[in-house]
Amino acid sequence: MPATTYQLSDFDFQLDPDLIAQHPATERTASRLLNGENALPEDLHFRDLPRLLRAGDLLVFNDTKVIKARLFGQKSSGGQVEILVERVLNPAPGEAAREVVGHIKVSRKPTPGSHIDMAGYDPAHPGRGFRAEVLGRWPDEQGRLFHFRFSADAYQLMDEYGHVPLPPYITHADEEEDVRRYQTVFAKNPGAVAAPTAALHFDEALLAQIQAQGVETANVTLHVGAGTFAPVKGESLDDHHMHSEWYRVPEATAQAIEACKARGGRVIAVGTTTVRTLESWATSGEREGDTQIFIKPGYTFHHIDALITNFHLPKSTLLMLVSAFTGHEHMHRLYAHATAQRYRFFSYGDAMWLTRKPST
Repeated sequence: MPATTYQLSDFDFQLDPDLIAQHPATERTASRLLNGENALPEDLHFRDLPRLLRAGDLLVFNDTKVIKARLFGQKSSGGQVEILVERVLNPAPGEAAREVVGHIKVSRKPTPGSHIDMAGYDPAHPGRGFRAEVLGRWPDEQGRLFHFRFSADAYQLMDEYGHVPLPPYITHADEEEDVRRYQTVFAKNPGAVAAPTAALHFDEALLAQIQAQGVETANVTLHVGAGTFAPVKGESLDDHHMHSEWYRVPEATAQAIEACKARGGRVIAVGTTTVRTLESWATSGEREGDTQIFIKPGYTFHHIDALITNFHLPKSTLLMLVSAFTGHEHMHRLYAHATAQRYRFFSYGDAMWLTRKPST
């Protein structure tokens, strides 16, 4: 089917709600791994990944770090407020990062210049909570996000008072387990409000084993935004506007990819966020910036030969990316196998190994 004829309904599938993983596997590498390289799927565990790798390959990870972006407070009227920080804005040199952009849940939207008392703020008890000043909507008066100025450094306040921003399909409030497991073992650059979930399956021992067999690793950064969970509302894919996310490809990673290609190795993206980063660089020529790239069937990939990814929501842009990479019919065969074999889905779920279909 030509790419231009695909509709939203072409990316739907039936999923038993019991397959939506609410908690991670007991150990990171204990998750299952579906080898979807060939027509006949192969059921493995993630600890078997080294079998699929070859010396000279390059694994590219997203080293973003999930911030405790969910914050609770109340308006002066007493109404309850929830702020989900989407992005911390870069401060002026020498200043603390106090300004943020985020979503707000509240009975009535706040007006510019108003203040919200966060985390039990009480001026009579210094040191308890903080205040958030509402600066307006973002990026303009019609924006869906709000611009806030916190009374102190945003990263410190989130670390002290914030909650792990678990995805909407995880039904429990964040727990101590989530602080540790909804984060990769190599997370370095804070700024994401959703984890690069395919990388959650790696632990230090597996990384050491992979490197010992001659597989190289490199990092990019893409701060995953809450828009990654935004549904595609219209039946026509051409009408969908992607959310914006900040990315960076270090010079060392660009050189590692060039060297990998020169020696005949494969560039393996760990997660769709890594794919979005590398393809944003390839299409724009910029190694750093904001991206709204929408990868759907018909897209021509530039850098990536193989992909490790979790199982995604029906009708989601991430499922469309997978379909573009491995082929639409093959994607549906793999998802049918995964549901029949009771694989665990979404952020805390199992993973899949894919290679790029020859025609892309």
